[in-house]
Amino acid sequence: MAHDASDRHRPAPAGLTLTLGELEKRLDDFLREYLKGKSKETVGTYRRSLNEFERWFVRQKGRFRFREKDIEAYKRYLMEERGLHQVSVSTYLTAVRRFCQYLVDIGLLAENPARGVKGNRRPGTHSRSVLTRTEVEHLVASLDKTTRIGKRDRAIIYLMLFGGLSEIEVVRADLQDLEQTLLGWYLRVQGKGHTVKDQQVPVDPPVMDAIRLYLDTRRRIRPEDPLFVSHGHRSEGERLNTRSVRSRINLHLKKAGLKRPGVTPHSLTHTAALIWLNDGMSLEEVRQRMRHGTIDTTMIYFKKQGLLERDPEELKKLYRAEG
Repeated sequence: MAHDASDRHRPAPAGLTLTLGELEKRLDDFLREYLKGKSKETVGTYRRSLNEFERWFVRQKGRFRFREKDIEAYKRYLMEERGLHQVSVSTYLTAVRRFCQYLVDIGLLAENPARGVKGNRRPGTHSRSVLTRTEVEHLVASLDKTTRIGKRDRAIIYLMLFGGLSEIEVVRADLQDLEQTLLGWYLRVQGKGHTVKDQQVPVDPPVMDAIRLYLDTRRRIRPEDPLFVSHGHRSEGERLNTRSVRSRINLHLKKAGLKRPGVTPHSLTHTAALIWLNDGMSLEEVRQRMRHGTIDTTMIYFKKQGLLERDPEELKKLYRAEG
């Protein structure tokens, strides 16, 4: 990777002064070169996080010099002035830390000033609430199996609730990603941060039955077609997007009387892990199905198993108290 003579200049540890134009150029280079090969979603996350950093940089009017105390000031801004959730603060600081490392690698900084500024600790529990077993049964019983859209929505909910898929994985799925083996059906998925469909998710018989019921309503389907499409007058046959999936699931949650603070479409994905654990599946198998990087993440669900059996009314009181 070639850089001009100024890139090779290594300044004193006092920091680095950049104009806004110079910062914008370095940010563009970072996103283009340092994140080469990353997924569009990953690059987008970094871009949004660094846009916030750039806005902060402008407000400093030349006082920001890439020193540790400058990064600490940025963190305080995110926490106190912006009032961001601790997970968001960690995400924003990670982006700045990586950008600073890029400046070190090309010789503009002697050391990474963000290395010693830690993000807020991620919570030990998931912020999204889960459904109880009674609520799962109620939601399933409320789903329509007579119309094409109803069958489609039911198949999507089954994949998330009993298959552990996320919204984006549902949206990206194609018909050819479904594979039958001697051990049963699997769906190849492209998870968050991945650029290819390099993971397999088991599709249990009830979920596969729901998918078949929906596919039987579609004509002339080809392997390369999306697994789930729109059935609106203007968008017939087009791939569903995440906003549409989210909207449809929220509609069904409201219809079933299950919508409350903390319960989102992604709650279905979280609930899947609890269902498996409560049904006796091993921690390791749940980790593999949820595609967790470490067993520690799966342990968060293990500690929350009791929520699946809680009385729905008791849970609603709990969530109201927390709110």
